[in-house]
Amino acid sequence: MQELLQLPQRLRQVLEQEPRIREVADELAASEHAFYIGRGLDWAVAMEGALKMKEISYIHAEAYAAGELKHGTLALIEAGRPVVALSTQRPLQAKMLGNIQEVKARGARVVGVTLQEPERVAALEKACDVVMAVPAVSEELAPAVAVVPLQLLAYHAAVARGCDVDQPRNLAKSVTVE
Repeated sequence: MQELLQLPQRLRQVLEQEPRIREVADELAASEHAFYIGRGLDWAVAMEGALKMKEISYIHAEAYAAGELKHGTLALIEAGRPVVALSTQRPLQAKMLGNIQEVKARGARVVGVTLQEPERVAALEKACDVVMAVPAVSEELAPAVAVVPLQLLAYHAAVARGCDVDQPRNLAKSVTVE
């Protein structure tokens, strides 16, 4: 319960990283395609990040369960392709590092998102081009803090591309289709 009460402070800590996230977004804004990968709960966060990127920046973004990075999926990775890799689930970090190595070997530019724990950050800094560390929380609450930099990444990429983030095209604010 105490950790839930501290969540607003943890989210403010993520928001303090906005200038760095904007720098990453400015680089990503030139891309036409991006991939998001994660395992376990991080896959759900990856799907949300890719959805936000598509919705407001119009960058073609897809999320993949990192354990399914095989054949056709890896064929889409090429030099410079942005890949956002989520690694907040402690038991899955070694496997995620293997997945990151797979996309790096194919020339991807990898943005890692992890918990702000020295050993985790150090491991991702060796494997990724850029690391965004969110406050260390329990694995159950990690999605709540990990999704914020992805939302800011999409927002700032959209702004950099000159998109109207307040009225994205073809996006209804309510359900109008049956």
